[in-house]
Amino acid sequence: MSTRVLICDDSKIARKQLTRILPTDWDVEVEYAEHGQEALDILSSSVFDILFLDLNMPVKDGYETLEALQSFAQSPAVIVVSGDVQPKAIERVKNMGAVAFHKKPAEADELRALLISLGLFSSSQNENYTNTHVVTAAEQFSLNECLQEISNIAMGRAASVLANMLNVFIKLPVPKVNILEVGELQMALDYSVKEDSCSAVSQGFVGSGIAFEALLIFSDSSFPDMAELLGVTEEITRELETELLMDVSSVLVGPFMQAIGKQLNIDFSHSHPVLLGQHVKIKDIINAKRTTWKRTLAVEIVYEVENYQINCDLMLLFTEDSVATLENLLSFLAEDE
Repeated sequence: MSTRVLICDDSKIARKQLTRILPTDWDVEVEYAEHGQEALDILSSSVFDILFLDLNMPVKDGYETLEALQSFAQSPAVIVVSGDVQPKAIERVKNMGAVAFHKKPAEADELRALLISLGLFSSSQNENYTNTHVVTAAEQFSLNECLQEISNIAMGRAASVLANMLNVFIKLPVPKVNILEVGELQMALDYSVKEDSCSAVSQGFVGSGIAFEALLIFSDSSFPDMAELLGVTEEITRELETELLMDVSSVLVGPFMQAIGKQLNIDFSHSHPVLLGQHVKIKDIINAKRTTWKRTLAVEIVYEVENYQINCDLMLLFTEDSVATLENLLSFLAEDE
């Protein structure tokens, strides 16, 4: 009898990649859901053996899906497959009923070993079977979809480093990817920051024909809690704020860029981080870089620290000249998945 598998992930690339690394000698039927609510709707009307579940999704995320599954009379074995590798995230999903956690991007040998260890797959039971679920490389993915997925993985790596440093849990969103004119960029930042005053650090990166700026914006209300978590007891001066900004910036941006570079197979060189503004308005930051940011491919990620007033907005701003190179490189990566 075939094993019924449901893959729930908002990324088409992630769904394709996971399907392609399922054991080739596994008698399996695969279906898909784009978010947690769709998965719950499917599971409420049909029985599945295994649910591969992403965490960061729109509509209903992985945590909400796991919580909802607890009320199901019959639910599948849930394996969380996510780029969010925070220890607290892994502990949380297992406490909510997941039988295992596997980091993105998953490898075929690792996934096979995990399935065998959980008793969900046995090669001896399928020794004469060759499956037909292999996905071809013909499916096309947009630049935004590809960039969103690699940013999602990098986001999780960076959040894990910051979470370990502060001993907290970082709430992660679905990365936003858009081509923005400078005015649209200001509106996007105004919406995300939601405060009159903020501070910002910028750092430039370049490699293999791709150039971009990493912009990290902190709401000014974040400083007291940041200082508390870092064990700072002295008075918070502007100099101390600058030091805190640079420390958190290096912890977030460094691991993020390492993860992006590894996925793109690029060793990016970088400039020193620069303080763009302190206790200023978003429009002041935009005006300072208006000539540079006329039109840009922007990746936006909003990091929030659970139970603390800490909010920072990370944006990767790619130059127009980088877009064609990036699109070409990501198209090859998508085909190799």
